[in-house]
Amino acid sequence: MRIERVLAPNAGPFTGPGTNTWLLDASGVVVIDPGPIIASHRSAIESAVGDRRVLAVLVTHTHSDHAPLANPLAHHYEVEALGYGPGDEFEPDRLLADGDTVGLGVERLTVIHTPGHALDHLCFLVDRVLFTGDHIIGGSSSMIEDAGAYMASLTRLQGMDLVRLLPGHGPEIDEPGAVIDWYVAHRRQREEEILAAVQSGATTLQEVVEEVYRAVDPALHPLAARSVQAHLEKLVKEGRISSELF
Repeated sequence: MRIERVLAPNAGPFTGPGTNTWLLDASGVVVIDPGPIIASHRSAIESAVGDRRVLAVLVTHTHSDHAPLANPLAHHYEVEALGYGPGDEFEPDRLLADGDTVGLGVERLTVIHTPGHALDHLCFLVDRVLFTGDHIIGGSSSMIEDAGAYMASLTRLQGMDLVRLLPGHGPEIDEPGAVIDWYVAHRRQREEEILAAVQSGATTLQEVVEEVYRAVDPALHPLAARSVQAHLEKLVKEGRISSELF
């Protein structure tokens, strides 16, 4: 099994060094997260594939930095684009669900539904290596849309025997257990900080963000606000804060 990374030229405050497009070759190439429609990136993917046979194009989720190139690339190679569901710039030829498998010749890739960062998020497991999309990223934490679902998805990964994580952004992760444990602890700590901010008198989303993320570049506060909102909704659902506040 051979794995290669093609880095998309879409670096930024929300994407880090750019989107990692992964080429998984096990008797044929599967392209994972081809990224945004950028001509130079598409050329780089096609150059990396070379004359090898492409089996399918997979997306972890439908955010605009991961999925838009999937349909054009699948059409070019005359293969299927696979994902959990459609998005603004993605229409899967075949839907994937938790527990599904994709044939890779001598290997099989297993689909794991990991909602939280996005409700349609998938991870892909092959030979104890997990392609994590934005569920876990290299060198940072990830924005979330549903805190309860995200914690459940992280907890599920804690029970898996993994040797490497290949994220949608940032470097490869060679200590999966330690990083997953850190993600769980980080989210629990953030939730307690958010709860403390509310108990100290914060009554708006912006006030909570400014308190909890006061040491973070304000340019990142809009992204942080999405995760804070997810935690607030979880706290309301659990009855730990009043729904009248948020």
